Amino acid sequence: MEKVLNETSETLLTLERVFSEFEENLINQIPYAGSWSAGQLAEHLVLANNGFLQVINGPVTETDKPADLLVAEIKKDFLNFNVKYNSPKEIYPEDKAYNQLALLQNLKQIRAGISNAVTGLDLTKTCASYKLPGYGYLTRLEAVYFVIYHTQRHVHQLKNIYQKLAVNSLN
Repeated sequence: MEKVLNETSETLLTLERVFSEFEENLINQIPYAGSWSAGQLAEHLVLANNGFLQVINGPVTETDKPADLLVAEIKKDFLNFNVKYNSPKEIYPEDKAYNQLALLQNLKQIRAGISNAVTGLDLTKTCASYKLPGYGYLTRLEAVYFVIYHTQRHVHQLKNIYQKLAVNSLN
């Protein structure tokens, strides 16, 4: 349990730290064709992670498999940076100007909610409210790891956006 809590906290704090390093005037700039802005990426994570927080806290059923069965597969899929995924429309960020402080506040609230779920809920139960395409119904533990690896993937992208914008600002 402590390992999961530490990984969750470390990942979500890293997201907040990296996003907060952007100057406000840069969070809505598109660094290169086909990319999201840092603001859009943060909004995507707010939408996705808040959705998973609702799923984790939602209705559950008994689990008939190891609670961590899909964790390795989720990690392999999301930490493979050579593969590009399309975001589902429900968590696709709008093309608009985002407020960095508002996004950071949302990210902090989600981090607190996920931490409370990890420490207060039975992570071996299966989440019954959402069937994730490609994976099916996840246990709470798998859902927490989905948040971790999906966030780590986007932190990697956020760092690339930051570097690209830094290079562009020098030119």
